[in-house]
Amino acid sequence: MADNVIEFRARPRRRTSAASRAIPIPRGAALDSCLDSWTLSLESKNLAKTTVRSYTDTVKTFIAYLAEHQMPGDAEGVQAEHVRAFLVHERLRTSPVSADCHFRNLRVFWGWLCSEEGGPERTTASPVLKGDRPQVAKKAKKYISEEEQRKLLATAKSNTFEDRRDAALMTILYDAGPRASGIMNVRYTPRNPETHDVDLKGRRLRIRLKGGDEHWVPLGAKTVAALDRYIRARSAHSKAQTSPWLWLGIQGRNTSHMTSEGLRDMLARRGEFAGIADKVIPHRYRGTAAHELLRAGASKDAVQRILGWKTSDMVEHYTDDLADERAREVHARFSPADRLG
Repeated sequence: MADNVIEFRARPRRRTSAASRAIPIPRGAALDSCLDSWTLSLESKNLAKTTVRSYTDTVKTFIAYLAEHQMPGDAEGVQAEHVRAFLVHERLRTSPVSADCHFRNLRVFWGWLCSEEGGPERTTASPVLKGDRPQVAKKAKKYISEEEQRKLLATAKSNTFEDRRDAALMTILYDAGPRASGIMNVRYTPRNPETHDVDLKGRRLRIRLKGGDEHWVPLGAKTVAALDRYIRARSAHSKAQTSPWLWLGIQGRNTSHMTSEGLRDMLARRGEFAGIADKVIPHRYRGTAAHELLRAGASKDAVQRILGWKTSDMVEHYTDDLADERAREVHARFSPADRLG
């Protein structure tokens, strides 16, 4: 080789460890960054804090799972098989019910990422596929029967403030099935019509639904009578003139506002007094009211509006378990054989 010629040799390729080769290269926005933005979006919609926490806890758990198993952690890189593996892992680690909750929360998260509001940060379809939803064994819902409701009301027959209040609450729950947070945040400001949520003459209460929408709950005559009886007792309460809330407490730090937690404690206590085996909780009344309305002949559309549901699917969700019972009652009234005479 000539002295003035320099020979170039190919540089040896660097060897990479198996661990470094396993680290996925991000193709889209990091999921933890997307989570922060999504949290702001959820909070701007005025969702319940528990709802926001449920959504964000799922995504945090999912991000941690991806990192632990060296899977893509960005909006573009995550694929259906990654979501599927996570759901299987959660089903085995916890329960099918928990895995199903994660599935529903992830579906909302990826729906946001694929939308204009979320960027979109993902240019392909959501990796959360309908067919990957965990199978959950259906459990029969528990309702408040007529007999149980009578027993509960029997525990609040006296003329005390507490009994009047609790009887009014249990009657409203049975009559119209409002959510705990909705009924307990009703305002009572007769001197300020803008914030006054009680309309006895119109037989209705104004409550706030999930998302903050206002909804007027209709009340029956007996329910209005029970509420009016409580309001008279309320006028003698030490916080009656200063509290803007309808429901007042009798013990604890803040007697100026009985909260949803106070309602749950009250129902559990009344259930024990009444000798009811299953724990009485506010949510049992939601399906009970819908079932009793359908049973009395109300249309599904009417029930949907009374309960403040946005879709008719919720009517089926809450009342399907007792559909056979209602059908038997209808048959008893319209039996073809009986009509033969």
